[in-house]
Amino acid sequence: MSVFSPRRYQLPFHPVRRDDESLPERAFTAFEQTIKGALFGCRMCGNCILQETAFVCPMTCPKGLRNGLCGGASPDRCEVDPSRPCTWHQIYERAEEMGRLGSLLEINAPIDGNRAGRETWIDTVQKWREWDEGPRPLDFLLNREKFDADWEQFFYNLRQPDWWEGDAEYHPPTYEQPISVLEANLRTGQFVTTAEIAPPLSVAQHVIHKKVGWLQEYVSAANFTDNASASPRMGSMASSKICMEAGIEPVMQLQARDRTRVVIESDAMGAAGLGIHNILCLSGDHQSFGPSPMPTPDQFDMDAIQMLWMLRRMRDEGRYLDGRNIKHRPEFFLGAAASPFGAPPKYEALRLEKKINAGAQFIQTQPIFDYDGFREWLEAADKRNLLDKVYVLAGLIPLKSARAAHFMAEEVPGVVIPDEIVRRMDEAGDKEGQQEEGVAIALEMIEKLKATPGIAGMHVMAVHWEAIVPRLVEAAQLPRPAVQTLRELEPVMVEARE
Repeated sequence: MSVFSPRRYQLPFHPVRRDDESLPERAFTAFEQTIKGALFGCRMCGNCILQETAFVCPMTCPKGLRNGLCGGASPDRCEVDPSRPCTWHQIYERAEEMGRLGSLLEINAPIDGNRAGRETWIDTVQKWREWDEGPRPLDFLLNREKFDADWEQFFYNLRQPDWWEGDAEYHPPTYEQPISVLEANLRTGQFVTTAEIAPPLSVAQHVIHKKVGWLQEYVSAANFTDNASASPRMGSMASSKICMEAGIEPVMQLQARDRTRVVIESDAMGAAGLGIHNILCLSGDHQSFGPSPMPTPDQFDMDAIQMLWMLRRMRDEGRYLDGRNIKHRPEFFLGAAASPFGAPPKYEALRLEKKINAGAQFIQTQPIFDYDGFREWLEAADKRNLLDKVYVLAGLIPLKSARAAHFMAEEVPGVVIPDEIVRRMDEAGDKEGQQEEGVAIALEMIEKLKATPGIAGMHVMAVHWEAIVPRLVEAAQLPRPAVQTLRELEPVMVEARE
């Protein structure tokens, strides 16, 4: 157990090669690992960001997330290993005590495999001596303000390699015209509905065609999960392509759990090449949530925020992470997920700001059952001036049974269902009565969401009950999609402005 961080979930890294290390260097690396391991649970990632994370090592997180909480985080425990605290909750709490919450907005780089497992102290001293601009020890005594500024700049340069250049600033898209039908509908300002279609467990394309037929007149886009809960299904890219050919624009989920940065870049480029432009960037559920036998629970190569940063730069700057230029740039309308009920709203709002700064243009939230709690999250986001920078689609799950209500309330991290709603489902009678009560609860929530400032629409996650979506849209008298294709965009946008 370390002094300042939770215990490590995985062992420290080892260098990919050691033939360029002298014996003294190896000895010093072992010494550094011993000291930092005892103090911080250090895994020798090669890019220490302890200054930014209030001296709690983020690499003790079972997912290895370097930019904030996961969607299932809670103040009580880690969602992957309930016997341990959440590393990022400790980071937020310590940073708040130190008055350094703002430092957590900086977008930290993924690990450089060439640096992992190697010492950092000697490297830091060498670069300090090479950097002409300080920080100089004499300034610590004579000009503390200059020393502090030089100190911050030096360590920023140290942890932000040239191939990453992360910062804490908002980066709006550089294009003007909408890239996708979903973006065009969101720009009209009317209440937008999207829905989720679960990819089939087989290669049966007719399953997607059938569900697209149900939804086609009612939603602006259909979202396809990417092996949610670490369970294999038809891939999100293939499902999205089938959906697009069947008549609805897709939102392709892209999760980081099973992909290196190379595969993320490749899959995103492939999707854009196929005409799939809406991409929802996710870190992904941990391997332990999937069926047995469990894959090796390696920490993720990237997190959702790093993915957004990388894909936004591919689109806006036309270059891969390794610096190669992209002759024909991909067109992405980038989204991310939000969990209004995982951590305290002030922390979730900070996490949301970081995603928006990295490149998120639309947000899909976890399902909303606790409206008052959702409003607290919205207010926290509004205090950070975020709601004018992103389109928020409030998540909605129509409950199909009392059993589903109990499961989500008791087992699903990041979902809060008030006791009153669970009681209503319990008292609804038989299967048909429970379904009708679930529809009634969903319609009540839709009425509240329609009147809520700051949100652009809703995202319906029907969980294999996609046929209920048309009924919800019609009963709630929600508008149908204003834009069906980008060719009809200009007249609709003019009408919306007028």
